[in-house]
Amino acid sequence: MRVDPALDWETAISDYAMPTTDANGVTLYTTEPCGFCRQAKALLQARGVDYQEVNLAKDPVGRAELVALTGQMTFPQVVIGKRAVGGFRELLEADRAGRLATLLAA
Repeated sequence: MRVDPALDWETAISDYAMPTTDANGVTLYTTEPCGFCRQAKALLQARGVDYQEVNLAKDPVGRAELVALTGQMTFPQVVIGKRAVGGFRELLEADRAGRLATLLAA
């Protein structure tokens, strides 16, 4: 998506449509290079979890929208349905505590 430089960020963000998933779908927001992004993908794949990857490496508007959605500026960011889970560490903690399966089933 190209953004007219004359637009302010609020206008650009309001016009930007982040990808949507179903109610329990997993969206993984990534960038490059990102070791934690690779680890998050590996963990989800190891658990057999299907996910949609959104690479925001060259998308400043998408990054701004992600911050608005999750309140975080770090990568990766994991969203299950409409719930922001956090980054790789939060994903790993949820997995180890058995909460990941609960979040996916909700």
